[in-house]
Amino acid sequence: MKGNSGEPISKPDLYVLARVIKTLKEKNRMNKTALATSTGLSYDRLIKYLDWMAQKGFIAFDSNDDVVLTKLGAETYDQLVKWILQYIGKVRFQKLT
Repeated sequence: MKGNSGEPISKPDLYVLARVIKTLKEKNRMNKTALATSTGLSYDRLIKYLDWMAQKGFIAFDSNDDVVLTKLGAETYDQLVKWILQYIGKVRFQKLT
C-alpha cells in the first residue's frame, strides 16, 4: 500500500479502516466505486486500503469483483470500535479531505 508520496503506508488510518468495514457491514457487498463514494475516499486511496485489508483477510472479492466483508473483518470492526470507545471516548467517521 502506498501513500501520495509513493512510499508504502505501514500504519493505515484506523478510522479509515473502520469506515470501510462499517459501510460493508451495512451494505453486505459493494462495488469499489460505490464503496469509495460511500466512505468519502478517493478511488485510488480506497484501492490501496482494500489491498491491505485483503492481505489481512478482512475482505474478499466475489466473482463480480465486488468487495465482501469476511467474518474476520466484522470481528475486527467490533474490536476496533470497542477499543476506540474505551480509549478515545467516541467514534467519529469524518470524510477525508
